[in-house]
Amino acid sequence: MDRFTRRIAEFAASLDASRLTPAAVHAARRLLLDSFGCAIGAIESDPVRIACRIADRCSSTPGATVWGSGRASSVDAAAFANGVMVRYLDFNDTYMSLEASHPSDMFAAILSVAESMRASGPETLLALVVACEVEMALADSCNLFRKGFDHGLYISIGTAAGVGRLMSLDVERMGNAIALACTPNVPTRQTRSGELTMWKGCAASAAARSAIVAAQLAAEGMTGPTEAFEGRHGIFQQVTGPFELVPLSDGTSPFAIERSAIKYVPTEYNSQLPIYLALQLRKKVAWEQIDSIDVQTYNFTYTEIGSEPEKWRPTTRETADHSLPYMLAVTLMDGEISVASFSDERIRDPRLPGLMDRIRIHENAEFSQRYPRFMDSRIEAVSRSGKRFVEQGEYPKGHHLNPMTDAEVEEKFFRLCEGRMDRTAAQALLRATWSLETLSDVGELIGKLRF
Repeated sequence: MDRFTRRIAEFAASLDASRLTPAAVHAARRLLLDSFGCAIGAIESDPVRIACRIADRCSSTPGATVWGSGRASSVDAAAFANGVMVRYLDFNDTYMSLEASHPSDMFAAILSVAESMRASGPETLLALVVACEVEMALADSCNLFRKGFDHGLYISIGTAAGVGRLMSLDVERMGNAIALACTPNVPTRQTRSGELTMWKGCAASAAARSAIVAAQLAAEGMTGPTEAFEGRHGIFQQVTGPFELVPLSDGTSPFAIERSAIKYVPTEYNSQLPIYLALQLRKKVAWEQIDSIDVQTYNFTYTEIGSEPEKWRPTTRETADHSLPYMLAVTLMDGEISVASFSDERIRDPRLPGLMDRIRIHENAEFSQRYPRFMDSRIEAVSRSGKRFVEQGEYPKGHHLNPMTDAEVEEKFFRLCEGRMDRTAAQALLRATWSLETLSDVGELIGKLRF
């Protein structure tokens, strides 16, 4: 294998559970609990229903459970359906770096494999940390967005590393799993451009599913391209250009999983701080009295959720939760933003276009230079009487430098469970998640995911 592949493979094959720090274990449990809440909250969405119907047609020995129904399916089909649940509301964790991603997009795939293998809690936690370390190191090292490709590529590679660790693949087979995960699976950024569709919430889960197949093939002896990154027509030449991978932690430095942010509101992550600032503005001026709103932010926010014309006239949930004008308008009108803010009825509110048309979004060059270390945003509202109101901040609530407390994470979890999972059952799931490292079989945890 090439040098780049070998570096990832050697890390993933060699990291031992004894090297995990208490902070990394705690971060993994927090993200897992948050992921379960997001999955439960999305159970009635159309993409989840579609994915579950497909999973119901599949089986394997051993198999894995489709969350909610408790029905058995093939490992990869269950992983896809469960991953769509985690991702669909766009409420799961986010990591902002050179490339933005959602590390928990890998969790359903890892849990499905862990369940099928009857892996222990500590083995599962190790796989989660390995997957996040690899995926987030790639996100720290090279931007895909500006090259027209999607972060699903990094999700495939990270998932292959985590699943390969569960399978105890040696370095050679781990290298093959990584090559087989990335070479056939290079997704384009069209998934997140223009008017967005259901696929926006499914693409990363599909990437993770492909990594399961890659690891399964490698475990059986299938060889992959020998120079997946550095060779002729490899990832470096065709997609990213050459780059060096940032250091991977062996436990002597903090693990990357500790830096993934938990969302405070169910919106695209770059909107989290602007929404908070809009809530502060709302305390000073009524939306009906606002003449204009000027938003200054860094380039990624501008290009991702604040520049395309579709974002000023969203017609789908997927576009609305990636539309900064829409989310700011709803926040100013309602004084909150929730899962219900993206219903078809809310999107069709005839008052919204008029308010959205008063919003202008600009890139601030200084903010772009400070990103991703800082996530600066500034909002200035001018009232009809000419009075100016300004709010500005650096980090949203939930960022690792402005974290949610465990109690706030639990509150979010229970809020997402309301109306879908009995409180007693939700409490049992919460307790099992917080004590994951004590379980001899992760199936004990999965068995509590019935709602």
